Amino acid sequence: MSPIGIFGGTFDPIHFGHLRTAFELMQVLELEELRFVPAGDPPHRDSPLAAAGLRLAMVRAAIAGQPGFKADDREVRRDGPSYTVTTLAELRAEFPRRPVCLVVGMDAFLGMDRWHQWRDILRLAHVAVAHRPGWRAPTEGTLGQLLSERGTDHVADLRQSEAGSVFVHPVTQLEISSTDLRNIIVSGRDPRYLVPDAVCEIIRETGCYSQQATR
Repeated sequence: MSPIGIFGGTFDPIHFGHLRTAFELMQVLELEELRFVPAGDPPHRDSPLAAAGLRLAMVRAAIAGQPGFKADDREVRRDGPSYTVTTLAELRAEFPRRPVCLVVGMDAFLGMDRWHQWRDILRLAHVAVAHRPGWRAPTEGTLGQLLSERGTDHVADLRQSEAGSVFVHPVTQLEISSTDLRNIIVSGRDPRYLVPDAVCEIIRETGCYSQQATR
């Protein structure tokens, strides 16, 4: 069965770096669909500047018209911290036989052993790591051991079981940071060509990253 991909994050705001990574991995992994899951209350970082509902709206605007891309609002609707393991457990209950691939950047993967109930993630899903220049895959420690034991270079392995493998794949490097984007917008500069036009329009209309909104 074709796997389902899950791509979580604050998406504050979503930008072309997110979209290109998702698009490349959807093709490489031959995903039936890739779900963008904006965090409602991210437990491992500062609170997002834009409200959860607004970040969800920006995701929906950004992926409109792209076959296979879907917005999943479960973490926005759920009360309490947006733990990845909770989201994966819900999806596993919905799709008990379908392979699920959690898409993360190498920067996020390097901190995965600090996530809530992180060892259960491999019981619920495969992990597909987007490898960008400038980051090194771990070769020792807890995550180095995880890669040694669970790592695979074969996409076919992600179809033959529902969960349990770690697949690392290089993706196109787009040096776009949501933090830098917010600073650009706060300073009054135009984020065009860094985010889709539909997302630019939402940012302009709502003023969600204006100096007043960030005070």
